[in-house]
Amino acid sequence: MIRVLLVDDQQLIRAGLRMLLDAEAGMEVIGEAGDGRTAVTMAAQLVPDVVVMDLRMPGVDGITATSRIMAERPATRVLVLTTFGDDDHLYPALQAGACGFLLKDAPPTELVNGIRQAAAGESPFSQEVLRRLVSRAVHARPETPPRVEGLTTREQDVLGLVAEGLTNTEIADRLHIGVTTVKTHITALMAKTNSPNRVRLALVAHRS
Repeated sequence: MIRVLLVDDQQLIRAGLRMLLDAEAGMEVIGEAGDGRTAVTMAAQLVPDVVVMDLRMPGVDGITATSRIMAERPATRVLVLTTFGDDDHLYPALQAGACGFLLKDAPPTELVNGIRQAAAGESPFSQEVLRRLVSRAVHARPETPPRVEGLTTREQDVLGLVAEGLTNTEIADRLHIGVTTVKTHITALMAKTNSPNRVRLALVAHRS
């Protein structure tokens, strides 16, 4: 069971998210917080697997709350869900320790999958956000691309789709293979490219 803490200053948003997640098998909303200060307290008390975190809130904002939660419980997965996908919000959130970044206009299935991915140790990003992260990194580090050797044909296929920002489920559908198989390929790709996370793996794909 994935235990989820919802953090958003709008009660209507929280109610909608709770209805969505409560309908999902293997997922339980264990609490709601309307501001960052309450979120930090509840995260310590309830020990959620995933915190779905808004960024703009009165008092303690989502970035500060994320930083405090990660300082107290580094194993907690904080998934940002926000209206604001600009760099002024994206990079501070990641620096604070957020594992992923989704936009509120994303389809409901993307949020549900994102929470499952976050709980599994992955880093879910909206495609738009992932492309911008990779683009910025490419332009910031124009040195000679790393050599990627020893990849199978299927690993090359998976690597190319990771670079496009596709999720594991989308990659599986595109290649007509199982999600577990995709995860196995991505684990192998991370090892072969010395990539600690999905963003770095996408960057390697673009630069190679």
